Amino acid sequence: MELVADIFLVAGALGAGLYCFVLARRLNRFNDLEKGVGGAVAVLSAQVDDLSKTLSSARAASDGSNAALDDLTGRAESVAARLELLMASLHDLPDATPPETPATTERVEPTKPVAPAGPIFVRHERAQQGAQQ
Repeated sequence: MELVADIFLVAGALGAGLYCFVLARRLNRFNDLEKGVGGAVAVLSAQVDDLSKTLSSARAASDGSNAALDDLTGRAESVAARLELLMASLHDLPDATPPETPATTERVEPTKPVAPAGPIFVRHERAQQGAQQ
């Protein structure tokens, strides 16, 4: 009975060893930097670094654009205030009367277009036949 128990114990140890060997190979392939998840993680990490650099440069550019837009908005508001002041001062001016134009009693007739005497378009064949006769 002890012999059977020892055989089962050795078989279990060999099975566990084989299982650990297969698991170690799979884990090595899983963490491989070229084909496995390790490679994907490395690529994604590099992309995250690139995106964070791009984001920081875009943020700096937008901050510069925001400052320029604030400056332009301030200038536009000051110009609008000046225009409002000028429009208000135009209301204070007296109305200018337009100069009177003398009334004409003659009525001018439009000229009529002159129609051409002959045909406008002539075919070459007919023109040559008319010249030969």
